[in-house]
Parts: sequence; structure tokens; C-alpha cells
Amino acid sequence: MKLTEIIVSPNAKTPFPTPPYLIAEAGVNHEGNMDLAYRLINEAKEGGADAIKFQTYKAETLAAKESPAYWDLTQEPTPSQYELFQKYDKFWKTEYEALARHCQTVGIEFLSTPFDLASARFLNDLMSVFKIASSDLNNKPLIDALCSYGKPILLSTGAAHLWEIEQTLSWIDTQGNPVALLHCILNYPTEDSNANLAMIPTLARKFPERVIGYSDHTLPKDMKTLEVATLLGAQILEKHFTYDKTRPGNDHYHAMDKADLQRFHGRMNRLLPLLGNPRKQPLPSEAPARAYARRSLVAARAIPAGKRIDPADLTWKRPATGIDPRDYDQLLGQMAAVEIAADHILQWNLFRD
Repeated sequence: MKLTEIIVSPNAKTPFPTPPYLIAEAGVNHEGNMDLAYRLINEAKEGGADAIKFQTYKAETLAAKESPAYWDLTQEPTPSQYELFQKYDKFWKTEYEALARHCQTVGIEFLSTPFDLASARFLNDLMSVFKIASSDLNNKPLIDALCSYGKPILLSTGAAHLWEIEQTLSWIDTQGNPVALLHCILNYPTEDSNANLAMIPTLARKFPERVIGYSDHTLPKDMKTLEVATLLGAQILEKHFTYDKTRPGNDHYHAMDKADLQRFHGRMNRLLPLLGNPRKQPLPSEAPARAYARRSLVAARAIPAGKRIDPADLTWKRPATGIDPRDYDQLLGQMAAVEIAADHILQWNLFRD
């Protein structure tokens, strides 16, 4: 299923955990190298991602030259956003067209977050959904421009108050674009204690008509964060993706890799069947237990023909092949039509009014 189908389909929002749509956020972990970008696409597909997403920007339109870092400087020592973005803003229209073609060949959905109007114009021809980063949740001019293309919107909600999310949704709804919301904590890396996954059901309750997902910035470890997010109802998952977590740089050390993706899918393949169907009803496998582990009303003593049944005549024992104990009150006062031996499993044809 394509991402646009998940966001747009009236049946997409489910009341129970389902296999999530998983976006491998490659960002700029290609470091301006097309061979590495192709490798990221290939490994995301091999790991089981449904989509791979890049980030499209030019440093001069994204950050002022005096733009301080907000990431862990021990992992990425570049103190200026402008300087960091300059390192990785070499890809543009031609490169992204080639990457989109490669995604189509490999069989994985291509996405890229546009951070300016120019990139949005050419990305519009390459993908069916626009992603709005948490940092642009209040950027009304950009949001209005992206909505003008008439495509579904994937909106990250990191570092936002609830009223800001509501305000942004009001802008988007004015143009009628379907929207999915991603819970997100906007710091790199996010400590487990700050993940606040409880915000996922909060968003689901506050915005019951929206599909809810999660954009994760915690360290991958055992991928437990994404597992819990799924159990809490996240239907779309996004996490930074790399081919080598040991590489220096802002988005490698807190990213997942192919092995992490495969580990996550292995756990989901076991966990989701355990959850099963949320509708409460007996399973076919429980039929023997219903028949033999439940009880029937049983004669507690010999009952002569013609006797009116009183509590001393009755007990309840396994199996459930006789009168159901829920009909105990109905049986009281009935007359035995025949003599009934002690410990006999009672049937309605043994009685009359």
C-alpha cells in the first residue's frame, strides 16, 4: 500500500495496532554521493522499509549564516546550521529524479522533504505525498505552497503545543488536503525518557479523524521504541536510516540500519499475530473448552418423577452438554417428568412446567 492510500483511505485509521508503514529517513546521509544514495535505497528495501525519504534544501535558503547548532556537538561538531547544511546540499533536481527512478526500479516508495519552494516544484513530479518537517510546522507560507499541489500531507509535530498543531491543521484544511500527524520529539538524539510515546494516543484522541504516526529520534538499540509506538497505534513510522552507524555526522549515530529494520520486522511478525483481532468473541480453537470446560446443571441427588425442582436438587459440573447454569433460575420450580438419577447431566426434556 502506498503512503497516500494510508492517509486518504476512509478505512485506513484502525482502532487497533496493524503493521505500520515504515519510512527509512535517509535525509542527507548520502553525504552528496550518488553511489551512497543508491546504497541507502537498496539497503532500506532489503531491510523491509516501505519508503525511503531524503531531505531537499539549499543552505542559503534554509539557514542564516549565524544559525547555532541544536544537536549533540560531541557527535556532530559543526557549530553552525548553515555550515552543516552546506556540506550536504549538493543534490538537486537531476539527482532526485535519478533517485526516484532507482526507487521505482527497486520497488520502494520515494519521498523527500522540501524545505523551500524551488525544491517543492520539482519534487511534486516525483512523489505523491508532501512531508512537512516539525521545524516548519509554523511556516505558513511554505505550508500554503505545499498544500496548493493538492496532495496528502505528512505533518511532524515535534516541539509543538497542541494549539499550534490545531492552527496548522486549520491552514491545511482550508485547502482540503488529507493529513496524517506524526508524534515527534525534536532533539537529536532523543533520550528514551523524553520519547513521550503516550503522546501518540493523545493525538489519536484529540484528532480522531486523522491517521497518527511517529517520527523517532531515539537511539535504535533494540528498536523497542518503534515496537511500543506501533502497539500504541502508530500506523506510520519514520526513523533516520544509515548504511553505517559508526560514521561521524549529525544523522548517522542515532539512525537505524538494515539489520535494525530486519530485527524490527522480525519482532513485529511475532507480536502482531499475538494481538490478533480486537473483536471479543470465541475463537474456533476455544470450541472444545466451551463444550467441556464449562459446566452444566447436574442433579445433586436422585429426583423422583413429579417433584418440583428446588435448590437442593441442583449442582453444576463439567461438561457443558446439559442445561446452561445461566438458566438456573428458570429451572427452579420446574417439575421432573421422569425419575432422574443423582449426578445426571440435566436436559430440558426431563422437565415440564
